[in-house]
Amino acid sequence: MLQATELTKAYNGAIALNKLNLTVNSGEIFCLLGANGAGKTTTINLFLNFVSPTGGQAQVNGIDVSKEPLEAKRHIAYIPETVMLYPSLSGLENLKFFTTLALGHKRPEHELLELLAQAGLVEDAAFKRVSGYSKGMRQKVGIAIAIAKNAKALLLDEPTSGLDPQAANEFSKLLDRLKAEGVAILMATHDLFLAKQVGTRVGIMQRGNLVSTMATDDLGHADLERLYLDIAYGYSKEAG
Repeated sequence: MLQATELTKAYNGAIALNKLNLTVNSGEIFCLLGANGAGKTTTINLFLNFVSPTGGQAQVNGIDVSKEPLEAKRHIAYIPETVMLYPSLSGLENLKFFTTLALGHKRPEHELLELLAQAGLVEDAAFKRVSGYSKGMRQKVGIAIAIAKNAKALLLDEPTSGLDPQAANEFSKLLDRLKAEGVAILMATHDLFLAKQVGTRVGIMQRGNLVSTMATDDLGHADLERLYLDIAYGYSKEAG
């Protein structure tokens, strides 16, 4: 569903992403790990066509995002670290607006309320202004928008940053459900626990390179932490 082939991005000659080759299949959660500046967000931005590649190709469902950006975006949804919603509107009104924008037609209110409920937002909150929402509540509206759009691929950039443990746990359950429904999920995160908990595979990036890729079933939390620190920061626990 998501495929990068020799995907490269340079800024004024400085390589931000170096010949990335990556495939994220339907029903898979791939977690990109790495220090700040490792290339995680650049990867997400290239799939979203927020920036143009210097070389290589990013595809969504076989569609080149640079050549057919509008068609590619029909298949994807994006949840950034902070979901941008209209604060003066309610959660339901925001969902109605963005769903109509994405689909080109309105969905009945009872369907939208059901989508918000599926995303974990209680009905009482759906009618309240977003200006009073917590970050976790905003994320749930973002998930509802993705569900409403029937997106086949979901791109996430640090989605649990700043969430309290309960909200982060609820978010993890939502991702598990979307994975079970066949959505391909690419997530950039610093959260090793989240990556191990929900990820199908993890990839560790360093200075624009995808250095190591592994299945989460093949390693424990301590193993992932050790490998991450060794690659991302050149740190070894045994060395001190």
